[in-house]
Amino acid sequence: MFESLRAVPADPILNLSVLYRQDTNPNKVDLGVGVYKDETGHTAIMAAVSRAQERLLVEEDTKTYVGMAGSKRFCDLLSQVTLGTDHQVLTDNRIALAQTPGGSGALRVLGEFINVAKPGATVWVGNPTWANHIPVMTSAGLTVKQYPYYDAKTRGVDFDAMMAALEADAQAGDVVLLHGCCHNPSGADLNLAQWQATADLIKAKGLLPYVDIAYQGLGEGMDEDAAGLRLMANTVPEMVIASSCSKNFGLYRERTGMAMVITATAEQASLAQSQMNSVIRSNYSMPPSHGAMVVETILADPKLKQMWRDELKTMRKRIKDLRSQLVDAIKAEGVEQDFSFIKRQNGMFSFLGVSAEQVDKLVNEHSVYLVGSSRINLAGLNQHNIAYVAKAIAAVL
Repeated sequence: MFESLRAVPADPILNLSVLYRQDTNPNKVDLGVGVYKDETGHTAIMAAVSRAQERLLVEEDTKTYVGMAGSKRFCDLLSQVTLGTDHQVLTDNRIALAQTPGGSGALRVLGEFINVAKPGATVWVGNPTWANHIPVMTSAGLTVKQYPYYDAKTRGVDFDAMMAALEADAQAGDVVLLHGCCHNPSGADLNLAQWQATADLIKAKGLLPYVDIAYQGLGEGMDEDAAGLRLMANTVPEMVIASSCSKNFGLYRERTGMAMVITATAEQASLAQSQMNSVIRSNYSMPPSHGAMVVETILADPKLKQMWRDELKTMRKRIKDLRSQLVDAIKAEGVEQDFSFIKRQNGMFSFLGVSAEQVDKLVNEHSVYLVGSSRINLAGLNQHNIAYVAKAIAAVL
């Protein structure tokens, strides 16, 4: 049987990490893998997370299963962070919730859930989108099509083309996947007026919005980053949401996330919960517990919650400062090309907009590691390497 197997090409982003580790250049810079790093280049455990873990070490008294949907308290608290404490769908009980193994687990659970409701449903994803969106959706049995999203000329959202494509080609019952904030890989987000127009179009055509919110709190603020998602939930009768705690709690390896299904009625929410539980049972059966318990402990304690929000504010400010500093450093190298778009974008990512050949030179001649699309992780910059990166960019232009 196994003689028919063939090697799968290495993941281009994860392969960059391998190449980076093997590089002996003392000036090497990793702008590839999308994790937050501090000024020393370290992805540290947040102080609020450490405090919560210390408490759990003393108070946790069992390692029994948490059930298919995970901790109800975790789900309730995180849904309030995502939707707001008094959102109508929460007060009306029009929502089904499940703790999942990370945001990717939430995406897959919701993909399979959609495939139960409508086998082979079409999911429209933006071009570009996160690299794992399409494999997750197709593996769940869904059909994937793309709509235009990013305009390489304006370095912003190609909103007119996006709306035109969905208006012309999306059919009732199709799904539209949207990034809640801090678009990966472009950093270009919809503004609130565009969110409302998108919501109106989705409602009018009978589409299902599928929002992936993986970076809440790393753009403009916790509530600001969820404003578009909340507006969408105010407008449409049905919606699915995948939420991740990897970035805003720094729980990358703990694989902590949540899947949310908003329905038109409380009765439908109960049915959705049973179907989502069934999907989970036949997949990984029960979610891992530790990361969710950490988040639950933080969100349930006002002091820990404030500590966490303060840390997140510091991280957010640092990313914004790095965006401005990189633009200024490139300009200081005498580069005439305008990179000011980097300042206008949100979150950790941006396209430099250089060619594939120039990306190769950055990697091979300057040891500045970035994805072939020219996507960079701004959080990989710091005061020790930002001038070097600017010089390398100037050298290849």
